[in-house]
Amino acid sequence: MARFPSMDDCAVLHLSRLQLDDLNLDNLTDSKRQQIQQLHLTNNRLSFLPPSVCFLSNLEYLDISNNSLTVIPEDIMRLTNLKTFVAKNNFLDESSFPKEFEHLPVENLNLSGNRFDDIPMQFLKMTTLQSLSLGGNRLKNIPAEIENLTSLEMLYLGGNLISSIPPEVANLTSLRYLVLCDNRIQSIPPQLNKLHSLLSLSLHNNLLTFLPREILSLVHLQELSLRGNPLVVRFIKDMTYDPPSLLELAGRTIKSQNLPFSSSDLPSNLIHYLNLASECPNPKCAGVYFDSCVRHIKFVDFCGKYRLPLMHYLCSPQCSSPCSSNPQSDAESEDENSVPPDRLQRTC
Repeated sequence: MARFPSMDDCAVLHLSRLQLDDLNLDNLTDSKRQQIQQLHLTNNRLSFLPPSVCFLSNLEYLDISNNSLTVIPEDIMRLTNLKTFVAKNNFLDESSFPKEFEHLPVENLNLSGNRFDDIPMQFLKMTTLQSLSLGGNRLKNIPAEIENLTSLEMLYLGGNLISSIPPEVANLTSLRYLVLCDNRIQSIPPQLNKLHSLLSLSLHNNLLTFLPREILSLVHLQELSLRGNPLVVRFIKDMTYDPPSLLELAGRTIKSQNLPFSSSDLPSNLIHYLNLASECPNPKCAGVYFDSCVRHIKFVDFCGKYRLPLMHYLCSPQCSSPCSSNPQSDAESEDENSVPPDRLQRTC
């Protein structure tokens, strides 16, 4: 049985590394149990969460990392003030948590180093979550419901088996830190440019060969980690191109020639179509495109050490042809110069 420190003014109780396989707090008075706001039970021999822990009514922080837990009991719902729950390096999976877990007011949830194959649906309903860490598990995908976590500022999913990122991640408008390193990700959705609060994006040790050009619009991004990806080292063009339809050709003419139109001239569906026009990023071209475009990889010089491949879309194959002896296109050169040097130096 653990011996407790003086409880005269003990809001934090440290019971780590004591080889505990159980914990009995019955010898504490109710008033002293109510004093405890933080409980550290790491590196013990616990195979279950001791029932007495769930009677600490004012507990806000619970760390039970590095034990042998396989299940979290329903009694944890008694901890109505719990803000931080850390249970790293146990044997927990998506079936280990009670269905009601979503109702706890947890803001920081760290379950890295467990056995999760999927993110439990309970977690995806916890709108109070500000930080979610599930690194070092067995996750194969990120569910679209991740967008429900509207308060999330940090998402750590490194060290899993994730192969793609759903565009719904872009709806996490409060996100500041996104860690997806050490996975199997092959591409980044361009919608991530909507993460205007993002400060750090960790993508190292994946299978990336290019990035969407929209990544440059993350104006607050301070750190971009890309090492360990098979980023291509020479200029590559993908000339796969479907010829534009008659509808698109007509739309291109109207938009590029700035021909006036109104609802009295065209039906609403055609006006909607014309409003979907995308401008060709080549500064030498005043063209637009709708559905038919050329996928084109261009390189931006980062830190003078290597070139970062960014995906962009051109209105026709002619736009991707070099117009001078310079092997880089004019569109590429302009983008290089538009990236602030202080941002480039934070890329690794």
